[in-house]
Amino acid sequence: MKITFHGAARTVTGSKHIIHLANNKNILLDCGMFQGMGTETFELNNDFGFAASDIDVVIISHAHIDHIGLLPKLIKEGYKGEIYCTEATAALAEILLKDSAHIQEMDVKYANKMKAKKGRPFVEPLYTTEEALRVLSLLKTVKYDEWFEIDDQISLFYTDAGHILGSACVNLKLKENGKTVHLTFSGDLGRYMDTLLKSPEPFPQADFIIMESTYGDRLHPLPVDANAMLFEEIQKTCVAQKGKLIIPAFSVGRTQELLYALNQFSLERRLPGIKYFVDSPMSLETTEATKRFPKLFNSKVQKVLEEDNDPFDFPGLTMIENVQASKSLNFLKEPCVIISASGMAEAGRVKHHIANNIDNPNNTILIVGYCEPQSLGGRLRAGAEEVSIFGQRFKVNARVSVIENLSAHGDYHDLTRWLSCQDPKLVKKLFLVHGEYEVQQKLANYLSHKGFLDIEIPYRHQQIGLGI
Repeated sequence: MKITFHGAARTVTGSKHIIHLANNKNILLDCGMFQGMGTETFELNNDFGFAASDIDVVIISHAHIDHIGLLPKLIKEGYKGEIYCTEATAALAEILLKDSAHIQEMDVKYANKMKAKKGRPFVEPLYTTEEALRVLSLLKTVKYDEWFEIDDQISLFYTDAGHILGSACVNLKLKENGKTVHLTFSGDLGRYMDTLLKSPEPFPQADFIIMESTYGDRLHPLPVDANAMLFEEIQKTCVAQKGKLIIPAFSVGRTQELLYALNQFSLERRLPGIKYFVDSPMSLETTEATKRFPKLFNSKVQKVLEEDNDPFDFPGLTMIENVQASKSLNFLKEPCVIISASGMAEAGRVKHHIANNIDNPNNTILIVGYCEPQSLGGRLRAGAEEVSIFGQRFKVNARVSVIENLSAHGDYHDLTRWLSCQDPKLVKKLFLVHGEYEVQQKLANYLSHKGFLDIEIPYRHQQIGLGI
């Protein structure tokens, strides 16, 4: 038995890991897209590093694009099997994959327009909307906390990861040469005091663990502090300075957290009386999808639902659907809050809002989650004095602020707590993925003092034997 790490290896995005069984059966854990990697991004996504037709089983942890974004390409290149996921992941995957395909089609259309002027050959998108829709017929949903037998060699047990709606840790029983191996893949792990979701669940004792490490070198402040910081940013920018507060936010998870916080301010009768906009069709769709799975919310949200049947809506909120309404926000002179995708500010309508508001010192761009260093969001949070947007240079006159503790990723205490249900002596090897290398090295050192003695940080395309 071997594992090859084809993505999210010493980097955060592009999650793809293959388990190779002795009879040439291959299990792909996630099929994610690289994001925010600058000029390398397209080439990284264009080459899997393996043949799609060699994959026998695909198991998905959750619906973020850096975990599912290359599923259409996988099918396009020859994969014909089923794709296992939770019910909520299936619902979100339909929305996110269609959006991903649309963005690629639009980007390629623009790129080819520029290439035509220079007489250069045209490029094609990684996949089209039609190809993205082909994924949906292959999705097979599996319940949490129940063993599901995929075949006579592979059994799957999903535990709640607490990261986004439908996110799950993948627990496998793998039979090979008369032996049973227990392997767990964390996917992305959430926090134990998440605003909306249940905490990550304990999981069965594993022989091998593949664990994310995005925030493996830091501690998050309490979520309540994030709400206080959000309120302060609204007061400072919109009330005191009469400016616009632009918030790049992931459509899944982060947007709903922000809406929930604003709704809480409204219920407490302290929400400033300004206009609030969510300018992202996908955010609207994912918010509606989120409402379909109330049982996945934590006990605090369940209690709110007893009095408020829609915790993501409040007076003053407008959901922007069409392009014309989005463009009209550029001419709005009064103070407002604009929440728009994407969270790294690499695509979508938020790039236009940043471009149109970045030169005004009364405005604020509020970063509320992880951004790849090379992404627009990453450059802004790093303190860039000038940035390029749509090929044009802009001076950063607007204030850039960051709320770290709204992250949907657990910090090193959360990661350690997730591992606390395991006997370290029985874990033969712990692999750290989905993190920047320096962060992973610090986490590995920390975990070694917790009793996990065989920790490996694989590089991209590295294949490692499990010694079974």
